Amino acid sequence: MGDPRPEKIAIVAEVQEKFSNSEAIILTEYRGLDVTDMAVLREAMKQAGGEYKVYKNTLVRVAAKELNLEIEELLVGPTAIAFTGTRPDGSAGDPVSIAKALTTFAKTNEDLIIKGGMLEGALLSTEEITALSKIAPREELLARLAGGMAAPLREFASLLNAVPQNFAYALSALIEAGGSQQESAETSQSESKDLSEDETEETTDSIEAEAEAEAEAEAEAEAEVEAETEAQTESEEEVPEEEPLENNKVDGEANENEES
Repeated sequence: MGDPRPEKIAIVAEVQEKFSNSEAIILTEYRGLDVTDMAVLREAMKQAGGEYKVYKNTLVRVAAKELNLEIEELLVGPTAIAFTGTRPDGSAGDPVSIAKALTTFAKTNEDLIIKGGMLEGALLSTEEITALSKIAPREELLARLAGGMAAPLREFASLLNAVPQNFAYALSALIEAGGSQQESAETSQSESKDLSEDETEETTDSIEAEAEAEAEAEAEAEAEVEAETEAQTESEEEVPEEEPLENNKVDGEANENEES
């Protein structure tokens, strides 16, 4: 078997480059599509940011084998491959867009059969490609993301605007609450002070009254003692003094001598 022709080598290299650089590839069978149908499909793919190419299965097998891509079972019958590429405006295509373009075309052209594909190196079945086509395109997702981010940002901006005003209200309320508490505390302190003064006065009065009562009691006791002392003194003055016994004896002896 001779060396492959340069044309085949170039095609294999081209297929390998597209396999390596494409985010997604979708393999289809185009049997039954005429030239007009193919032109319409290629234009739809171009607008979606993809490229639709027809290659010989033998050359695609060589390219896939060298890249270790397991798509051998998909390379049966006339095969055309859709690759992600760029849109006419220069923006990048995406897997969702090319999947949507293929499934939309297949709805009105039954001769187009989607066999399977790959997404970032992972195999995709026909059902998974159909499911992929139902996802919103990248631009729509980005728009939703931007809108979703804008809403919190607007809320955040409103919150920032509201913070000074709310802070002022909160500070005012705090000052009022503090003033009320201070007034309450001052009132409490004043009442406590008055109560303390009243209690002090009552205590002083009570002590003075007790002292006066004790003084009166002592005075009465002293008066009673003095009265008893005076009474005893008067009683002693009224009782006559007794003559001494010796004097009586002497007087008696004198009387006896005189009689004798």
